[in-house]
Amino acid sequence: MPIHASWLNQIEIYFSILQRKVLTPPDADSIGGLAANILGFQAGYEVLVQPFEWKFTRADLAELLTRLAAKEQALLPKAA
Repeated sequence: MPIHASWLNQIEIYFSILQRKVLTPPDADSIGGLAANILGFQAGYEVLVQPFEWKFTRADLAELLTRLAAKEQALLPKAA
């Protein structure tokens, strides 16, 4: 099982959507009905969603961190 944050974030997003769209409020009369609702949601979700390509690279991260560090330094009080 992957433990990387990007994978965990994606599954947390999916379960959040599942909870809002299917599980709240509970409207299934039985466990079988709940399973049918979840599987129906999953079938529809697979049709709608598309993978995306990451565009934020390591170089972009390094540049961002450099800029943030420079801004932080600029905000620090100057020593007399």
